[in-house]
Amino acid sequence: MLRLAVTTNAETFARVREPLADRGIAVDHLQAKERSIPLTGDSPASSPDSDGDTDDTTVADFDVGLVYPGRLMEGAAITAGLDIPWVNGREAVLTSRNKSGVLAALDAAGIDVPRSVMLSNPVDESVVVDAVADLSFPVVVKPNSATRGVGVAKAGDLDSLLGVVDYLDLVHDFRATGDKSYIVQEFLPDARDYRVMVVDGDCVGGVERRLPDGLAEGSWKHNVHRGAEATGVDLPESHRQLAERTAAELGIPYLGVDLLETDDRLVVNETNARPTVDTAEKYDNGFYDRLADLIHETARE
Repeated sequence: MLRLAVTTNAETFARVREPLADRGIAVDHLQAKERSIPLTGDSPASSPDSDGDTDDTTVADFDVGLVYPGRLMEGAAITAGLDIPWVNGREAVLTSRNKSGVLAALDAAGIDVPRSVMLSNPVDESVVVDAVADLSFPVVVKPNSATRGVGVAKAGDLDSLLGVVDYLDLVHDFRATGDKSYIVQEFLPDARDYRVMVVDGDCVGGVERRLPDGLAEGSWKHNVHRGAEATGVDLPESHRQLAERTAAELGIPYLGVDLLETDDRLVVNETNARPTVDTAEKYDNGFYDRLADLIHETARE
């Protein structure tokens, strides 16, 4: 039986474990954070189990990994002795995490994305003003490499934008801050928000992220981690093709593609090379067959 390393111990780990076991893949947790990681010695580090205790599974027992650890520093240490391939390796994670790089690459390929500009601190206030001259307010301000909607804000006018930038300047002034960039992006009002899953080049379904009635009024973020609900939908062919084209352009085999749809536009807003797997009924029939095939293929390669 193939042994798969999964470096998250949350929804995805719990949901994929049984379906993949039925397809010849044993899923185990490879904890890559909030632990001590031996850096020297001949014995491989043990892999804590789902309760955080150490079981009989060692790092050397894994045949393949699903997604490279999200914390890249810990990932380099925990995977140093792992001679295994990853479905999504370090480069895939780095590519997707760089929102600006994704937007620039997709735009260059002729794929529609929101009009956006990247600011690399430190810059004078006048640079910010000039950078947004072609955008209409409100605008969205977001960190370049954060996830789950963390730090994303909407600015209704120039003064508000510069106020948000002041806070970003304070964070970026700290010497240990690695990423000192952020994005200012056009705001698409009343856009429908989709997360589309692509596995090995093919769209395997997706969800629409909606705010429940109690949160909808006055809110605009659709991140599930911020209270939005993910509802399985029958995706139009245009949405499926756009997600597949995005994954192909970025060269990432297992990818969540975030689409925004207005009355006259369908754009790629972001991508996620560490996508959370939702419940099976929200995807196409055969989702787990495709995922298992990709894992087996990666192990063979």
